[in-house]
Formats: sequence, C-alpha cells, structure tokens
Amino acid sequence: MKNIVVRFCGDSGDGMQLTGNMFAQLGAELGHEISTLPDFPAEIRAPQGTLGGVSGFQVELGSEVYTPGDKADVIVAMNAAALKVCTLGSHFNHPQAHFDDEFALYHRHAIVIVDTDSLSDKDLEKAQYHTNNPFTELDIPESVQIVPVALTTLTKEALKESGMDNKSMLKSRNMFALGLIYWLFDEPMDKAIHLLEEKFKKKPALVAPNTKVMVDGYNYGQNLALNINQIHLDSQTNEAHGTYTSIAGNKATAWGLIAAAQKASKQLFLGSYPITPATDIMHELAGRKDMGVMVVQAEDEISGACISIGAAFAGDLACTSTSGPGLSLKSEAIGLAVMAELPLVVIDVQRGGPSTGLPTKTEQTDLLQAIYGRNGECPAVVIAASTSANCFDYAYEASRLALENMTPVILLTDTYLANGTALWRVPTLAELPPIHPQSVPEELKGKYNPALRDERGVRYWAYPGMEGYEHRNIGLERDAEKGTISTNPENHEQMVIARKHKIAQVVDRIPELKVIKPAGANGQSSKTDCLLIGWGSTEGHLHAAANELGCDLAQFNYIHPLPRNTHEVLSQYKRIVVCELNSGQFAAYLRSQMPDIVFEQYNEMQGQPFAVERIVKFVQQH
Repeated sequence: MKNIVVRFCGDSGDGMQLTGNMFAQLGAELGHEISTLPDFPAEIRAPQGTLGGVSGFQVELGSEVYTPGDKADVIVAMNAAALKVCTLGSHFNHPQAHFDDEFALYHRHAIVIVDTDSLSDKDLEKAQYHTNNPFTELDIPESVQIVPVALTTLTKEALKESGMDNKSMLKSRNMFALGLIYWLFDEPMDKAIHLLEEKFKKKPALVAPNTKVMVDGYNYGQNLALNINQIHLDSQTNEAHGTYTSIAGNKATAWGLIAAAQKASKQLFLGSYPITPATDIMHELAGRKDMGVMVVQAEDEISGACISIGAAFAGDLACTSTSGPGLSLKSEAIGLAVMAELPLVVIDVQRGGPSTGLPTKTEQTDLLQAIYGRNGECPAVVIAASTSANCFDYAYEASRLALENMTPVILLTDTYLANGTALWRVPTLAELPPIHPQSVPEELKGKYNPALRDERGVRYWAYPGMEGYEHRNIGLERDAEKGTISTNPENHEQMVIARKHKIAQVVDRIPELKVIKPAGANGQSSKTDCLLIGWGSTEGHLHAAANELGCDLAQFNYIHPLPRNTHEVLSQYKRIVVCELNSGQFAAYLRSQMPDIVFEQYNEMQGQPFAVERIVKFVQQH
C-alpha cells in the first residue's frame, strides 16, 4: 500500500499516546512520511471503561502524507468503550450513526483488533451498549476484518514469571498490541526494540518486561497468522538527504527558538506559566541549559510576559508561551512591548474556548485577538505555523522578525500541531537564514536615546552594560525626537503612525504569497477559477482537498501584515472559499483588507481538525 491510517484507542491509562508515538516514530525512522493526531480527554482520569475516558491516537504514514487521515484502515480497541468511540467518534449516541453515513471513521475493509477480555457484560454496560453483541450494534459491516485477541490474558501469560503484580502487568497490554501491529506491518523488530529501549532508558526496570511483551505480541501474529494479510508500505526515498526524525510541534517550536538564539548570538530567555497545550515548550526549553537557555516559571501569565520584556530590555531573545486565555492576560504587557519597541516572541498554542473551554482540543479561535486584542493603537506582527515540523521554521522566523524589527511577534500554533508529530529533516545551523538584530551603531555612542531609528523606521536596540548608551525606556508615550515622556497631541499622533509604519514595512522582509496548484492528469498544473484559502494548521487537509477537487490553494503563514502580492493573487479567481476552524475570523479580516473581493466560507468548530471529505463535499455542492 502507498498510505495507511492506524488508530489506537483505549482508556486514558492504557498508554495509547505512547503506543501511537512509538509506532509513528518507527515509521518515520524507516523513511515514511507521517502525520499524527493525539486525541484525549481533558479530565485527569474518567472512570475506567467509560466513553468519556477514551484516549485515542491516529497516524497516517506512507508517501505524500498531508493529514492523519479521515478514516482508519486499522483500529486497535483496548475495550468496549474504545471500540465504540474509535468507530463512531463523537457520534456514538447519534440515532443515525451507522456505517454507511458520514459518521463512520473507518473504511469498509478495515481491520479491527479488539481485546476480547474487555467485552464482558459489565464492560458493555459501562460503555452504554444495549445488547451483548457490540459489533452488530455498531453496524460494523461483514467486510471489516474483526480480529479478536485476548490481550489481557496473553499479557499476563507473557509476564507470569516476571514477579510483577497484576496491576503492573496490565499496564503492558499496549506493548502486546504494539508488537502485533509491528507484525501486521512486517516492521523490523530489532529497530522496534531499540526504540523501546530509548523510550524507557530512564526507567531501565521497565525495559525487559515490555520488550518481552512486545516480542510476544509480534510472535503471536507470526505464529497464528490470524487469517489476515500483512500490510507492506512502499519504501520511501526522501529527495533531500540528511538526518530525519519525527517531531511534535511544541518540541519543534522550542528547538526553533534555540536555533534562532544561536544564530543571533543571543541568550534565549523564556518567561512563562503552565497552560495546556503550550506547557511542553517550557518543559523542553527548561531541559536545555546546555544551550544557554534560561527559563523562569512565573507565578501567572502576566508575570511571564513582563519578566520576558525585562529580558528583552536586557538584550536577550525573549519569549513567552501560552494559549488563548493566557494571551488575553498578556495583552497589556504586549502593549508595553509595543510602546517600548522591544523584541518579544509570544507563542499562542490555540485551543477550543472561550475560558477553560476545550483545553485538549484544537481550534483556530485566537486570530482576531492576536491581530487586534490590545488597547490603543497597538500593532504587532502575527504569523502562523502550518505543520508540526515547520513549527521549527516559524519559531525561528518569529524570532528573526522580532529581533530585526524591534517588535512583539505573535506566533500562532494550535493543539493539533503542538501534540501531533510529523517527519522532519534536521537542518544544520549553517542552512538557516541569517538573523541581524537591530543593534545600535557605534557612531551613536554618547549620543543615544531610545527614539532614534534607522531608515526603515525601526528603533535601535541598546541595553544595560553598553557603556555610552545609557537610557530609560518607558511605557508612557515618548517624544519622537528625544525619547523622553511626552503628552503633546501632535507628537502622539506622529508616534502612532510611526509604530504602524514599522509593522507595515515588515512586508518587505517576508516572502510573497505562493499558490499551490494541483497536478493535472498529464503532470502539468491545472487551470482553475476556484481557490481554497486557509491559514495555519489547516494546510495538510486543504492541500489534500485541493488535490482531489483540482482547485488551487493559498495557505497563509504571514497574517499581519499580509504578503505584498495578496490582492494581486486573490483577484485572479472567481470563487474563493476561506476554510477555518472557527466562525470566520480570517475571512472577516480579509474582507476588511480587500473589500472588493468576495470571500465565501467553510467553517467548523468541533474541536477536531478538518476532514478532507467534508471540505470536498462542501465545495462540490456549491
């Protein structure tokens, strides 16, 4: 097969995230492209075996992978509740949720591996089944290959001489299932074992029992053959040679910041406060003291932003990470950075909201807040990552734009990118574009004040310890010439225009908008009057939809300011559909910038990424 979609489902304590990540990582190391979707509840631990406690992990791997997949080819269900949720999704109680309609999350010829030890009457009752036959009740077609495996019994049998107690043995069921999946895909067990050893290297006592269970799972499939065909993915050859790995968006973001600090010869400082789903950025950076990274966990979101502004004043590459509620709290501090004209990188890992909302689910709901959500005339640069892997690139780019333009830059990612993983080619530092911080020139020594600017209108950066450049920086309005406090009306208007111009000129330092064209039947680009528009994390789904529809795609990573050629590109199309995981924020923003162009909308707000088939269906119907 060219591509395959696998979904692991179980209780929150069944290790589905670990299992899925290990399977995806091995696939990446074998040269396959990957895209993953971890999906888990916000509750710490729902009652075992209930629908609310199901945790899932979906991965598509193969070639030309754009998304984690709409429908699964292989499902691993660790209990009755998982079987229901991973076949019907959130529609498990819908009265019309049968296989033949749009709710089914698997293909007609899928393979479903289920733990038969977890299908007792009590298990079925907790999962809200009404009969004792879950497969009939879920309307699973006869064409689906159901593979019943006594995972619990077999795991206990594998570990009966390990000396482990019953509870500890049950925690290894996921490894038996993983071994079985490795057999199904004919994966090399030596590499799988090495990967497991790396995962548990800080807990060496767990290596031996989990290795035995995983190998036993592989051998179970090998010896019994299970009456199902093994699946072989086409081998992949990456066009660019180098070191490849799988990487999650939050880790890629952290590494992008580190790379930018190294390239700019600046110390990296992160002032932050824990919040789902952004906390992993802080965790990753806190472990990199070897790279000179300084991390302070502040007492709240406001403090996290303010101490980062202090670090920027002191000459560091200063960052703060958060999610939507935290961005609201940081808005006043971001205004201070705008007024003081200091470089600050603000990472907003968006989630469903408002308030606490859906803290483990994804949405693109903070766009207008990022562009406009501050008091006064308070412009800042806004950019967005579009894949888990290029979170590295756009964290690096956010740092470059902040340091070179003396402004806050808000980088938008989201839960889907943050927790998901993708294949990533590790760059060398030499490959990355240069970063030239806006340092004060030598000729201003002894004559410096914080209002002095270059020909672009960007303020020069001096910081404590630089003899001859001593100054005060303020949050009050400054005199345009002297840098001292000013309440003069004309001066204030001049400064408002100066700050606006400084952000507007960033358009000269970002790339132009490029249109992605689907390949025609003859391999040449097709001509179409229809354009899909997306921004941020929807790129993969829209790319796949555009290929299927034969229309063009414009995916925006630079939001404010927009690329210079945006109007020129968009005005060439008769029909433009803006697709977003919100109620239409980017569409509204585009209308405000280009009122002469008609924008149609496709919107979803379900806490989940797009499904490609729904986008295709919408465009075809319209």
